[in-house]
Amino acid sequence: MSRTAASAEHAAAPAASPGLPLVVESFGLTDRGRVRTQNQDQFLIAELARAMRVQQSSLGQPSTHYGDERGYLFVVADGVGGTDGGERASALAVGTIEEFALNTLRWFLQQDGGGHQVLSEFQAALKQADARILDQAAHHPELRGMGTTVTLAYFFRSALFVIHVGDSRAYLLRAGTLYRLTEDHTLVGELVRRGQLDPVKAARHQLRHVITNVVGGNEQGLRVEMHKLGIEPGDLMLLCSDGLTETVPDDRVAQLLAQHREPRVACKRLVAEANQHGGPDNITVITAVFHAPS
Repeated sequence: MSRTAASAEHAAAPAASPGLPLVVESFGLTDRGRVRTQNQDQFLIAELARAMRVQQSSLGQPSTHYGDERGYLFVVADGVGGTDGGERASALAVGTIEEFALNTLRWFLQQDGGGHQVLSEFQAALKQADARILDQAAHHPELRGMGTTVTLAYFFRSALFVIHVGDSRAYLLRAGTLYRLTEDHTLVGELVRRGQLDPVKAARHQLRHVITNVVGGNEQGLRVEMHKLGIEPGDLMLLCSDGLTETVPDDRVAQLLAQHREPRVACKRLVAEANQHGGPDNITVITAVFHAPS
């Protein structure tokens, strides 16, 4: 059974107590597919931890100590704008977000109950990536117009922050029901939201690939979709490029995730399913399962 959620508030219950951080098990996989000659997708899974490096001590102890709290960053980017341009744009976006998380994000100082600071900081990271891609394109005319989708999820304690541009997607599987957390920033998606196009017809509309909002592209500026939701033990998150969702319907995705909850196995089964349906595009998936601490 699947269900599409218009926003994160429709998809999940309020956050659990911040004093009870959940354990995260995750895996990511990208595949060229069966038609494309090059893979323009990129993905990132990263763990953020406070660390102390001991330079000298009279105590016999490890040279590096890590704090108890962890933050987890997940990113999927699908490049657009030509073979070389799409691959370059998605790599620049993921690299910029990685640098931002390492050097700028104040994740472990986050005391804002509403999560507004975290969302604002990741919005700034996407704007940095946007500017960086446009700057590269300005210096390399053959890359002009290159851009990328970015679907980013950041998990801290028991809260999940979703930051999104483009038509890759984020989902949450809870108690057997699949909730779609993000909107498609496409021409067809806009028509559906305005009530001018039947959602059933949208799935096969000839203009469904026309993206209206990307990181980079032909002009500066982007609209960043942002959500915060509470995560419960047993929840499963999926981030994916449209190489999966164009070929595998939501109800089948939900079925596969329910049957294969181990992240490595789930990713392999989803990619295999997309390739069994022709694999017309690059396929990238990240799955993460959230467990109660033992």
